[in-house]
Amino acid sequence: MVRRHAEIVGAGFAGLTAACALAQRGWSVRVHERADRLRTTGAGIYIYENGMRVLEAVGAYAAATHGAPFAHTREVRDDQNRAVSVHRWQGSRVFSIVRQTVINALAESATLSGAEIVLNSEAVSVTPDGELTLANGQTIKADLVVAADGANSKLRDGLELVATRKYLVDGCTRLLIDKTPEEIDEQQDGATTIEYWSGSRRVLYTPCSETEVYIALVMLDSDEAAKEIPVNREVWKSWFPHLVPLIGRIRAAGRYDRFEYIKLKRWSAGKVAVIGDAANAMPPNIGQGGGCAMMNALSLAVYLDRDPDTAAALATWEQNERAITDHTQRISLMLGWPATWPSAIRTKALALAGRSNWLVRQRTRTALHVPTGT
Repeated sequence: MVRRHAEIVGAGFAGLTAACALAQRGWSVRVHERADRLRTTGAGIYIYENGMRVLEAVGAYAAATHGAPFAHTREVRDDQNRAVSVHRWQGSRVFSIVRQTVINALAESATLSGAEIVLNSEAVSVTPDGELTLANGQTIKADLVVAADGANSKLRDGLELVATRKYLVDGCTRLLIDKTPEEIDEQQDGATTIEYWSGSRRVLYTPCSETEVYIALVMLDSDEAAKEIPVNREVWKSWFPHLVPLIGRIRAAGRYDRFEYIKLKRWSAGKVAVIGDAANAMPPNIGQGGGCAMMNALSLAVYLDRDPDTAAALATWEQNERAITDHTQRISLMLGWPATWPSAIRTKALALAGRSNWLVRQRTRTALHVPTGT
């Protein structure tokens, strides 16, 4: 049998997971990364049971989770520092991890599986018959092209696959801070992640390694003082007086990104598949952007392994896999609505959300989903 070849554009969570899964199923694989090194935007990431299963399936679990704390409890607190919602993860895994650690683990597994990763290689267009054009003018023919080149995907746009793309009302600044000795000691029993609210602003506190804490500062995109880079620590302290010591530890400038929502007419065109933020960007309100990217990348390889007809396999892949991603996007959008509500109403809504068995089931459905290929 002739060995099939895949060209993957983008070395993020989606692209590298696809590289692992395809190479492990006998494909020759080349990954194009336009940057001069493998890196990721953002600072920390939550990976839930569904993502953990994918990492195990592609051989990246041990390296990705090394030193990362198990996030056993999630709290939501109001502007008076009162807990209005507490959720304890029981019977499933949730880890908070430095994003670069996961990227490195996936890249190592992809390379060991036989995939080639090429840096400083930018793709600019693709045709449905699998012809990829690079920025240097080179054209490459492949049995499969995977567009995992992010929310601003040139490959996706050239194929006119976008149904909906919109910026949302909010965004966030992400950064890492060093742990205190007390925080290092506390990690022995896992981690409690806390979402603090003050008006429309949020501080997300997440221990994510043996030595670092992931901080996300979330605000309305119209909130210029909150968006300021480097972070204006004094104004954040005034909004969160109970977090003055924590905010005072911020040293990194951070990076601000506005949240986006992207929905495609279809996930493929001919021999081209679109995955990750290029296909289904979503706000991080349930922490499943990376999880969905990895699930869809793994299942993509599974369906292609079952059917030698690439276009037919891609159609079956979307038909069977899209529903859980669509659900995840809907819930992620819905849980962002309180950012624009008055404080009193928001506090009551958050407390109700924490007690509602139905809403908890909707919010955790993706986390508890068993991904295809695991």
